Amino acid sequence: MNLPNIIGLSREELQSHLNEHSIPKFRLQQIWNWLYHHGVTCFDKMANVPAILRQHLQDNFVIQRPTIAFAQTSHDGTQKWLLRFSDGQEAETVHIPEADRGTLCVSSQIGCILTCKFCHTGTQTLVRNLTSAEIVGQMMVARDVFGEWPSPVGNRHVSNIVMMGMGEPLYNFENVKKALSIIMDHQGISLSRRRITLSTSGVVPMMEQCGKELGVNLAVSLHAVRDSLRDVLVPLNKKYPLKDLLEACRRYPGVNNARRITFEYVMLKGVNDTNANAKELLRLIRDIPAKINLIPFNPWPGTSFECSTPERIKEFSSIIQRAGYASPVRTPRGQDILAACGQLKSASERLRKSKLRPETTLSDAA
Repeated sequence: MNLPNIIGLSREELQSHLNEHSIPKFRLQQIWNWLYHHGVTCFDKMANVPAILRQHLQDNFVIQRPTIAFAQTSHDGTQKWLLRFSDGQEAETVHIPEADRGTLCVSSQIGCILTCKFCHTGTQTLVRNLTSAEIVGQMMVARDVFGEWPSPVGNRHVSNIVMMGMGEPLYNFENVKKALSIIMDHQGISLSRRRITLSTSGVVPMMEQCGKELGVNLAVSLHAVRDSLRDVLVPLNKKYPLKDLLEACRRYPGVNNARRITFEYVMLKGVNDTNANAKELLRLIRDIPAKINLIPFNPWPGTSFECSTPERIKEFSSIIQRAGYASPVRTPRGQDILAACGQLKSASERLRKSKLRPETTLSDAA
């Protein structure tokens, strides 16, 4: 019989188990601290937990992380890991180091239910949702890589999380909520909600719930200023058009000038990058405390899109900035390691189909 993973259980679930076995409540905090502050990988390392309780935990649970199937490091320091889960399925996690932070891009699904035309993951069908353990596990693997246990108080390699990896987080909200609640727990991993951003393509009915129950920063994948184009680029728009999406942004709990919504806008040459598009964007987001991240398109094999020219991106950004909105242009990172979301998983699938040995390197796969 496969034992359940203790990683990913909420405090309430773990406490319920302890209650069923008449284990004192104070033991919960000890166990929690060992799991998420010290990052132990076996129960025997829980030094202040009695041996009889350690044996009970070992008889009833496992401590299980995803394993790194493949890893790549870019010349700019970006690291990309293809993580393999207990059922053999895989998803990607990326660490982006910057001068003032280290950001972990976390996946919420294997594949994606959406079919955004410019997104490489959108070409891969949805396999399944990730569990809370698999989502928390991505953070824990990153800490394993950087040797960042116990949880540091000051500078961290992983100081920020963006739920912008494979999948649509709001279509797996309960698992995402449980995982992020564990990550934010101040007696464990202890990452502030101010340092967590959840990105959605616009699952309107779930946005308010996300704000109320998680209170993390919100990013919205906009990419177009008219329904006719967004219907093509982000087909979810046919269900939740721009008017409904932007109204949900205005209602997002806690949004204000100090805590703005981020609109993500990928720059596609000749598609959505004119001055008129920039001015219409300003009209759409009027009265929404916001910033606009302009994302130079990162081409992937088989795409028909091209990135806007640097001059066009600069002019587009200038129009936004002159209106008083922050409009940073995201610096492309990890382009030499297939940085587009979903490419590493595709490379792995190609290796499997060609029946290459597991030790084949990613440079060979690319």
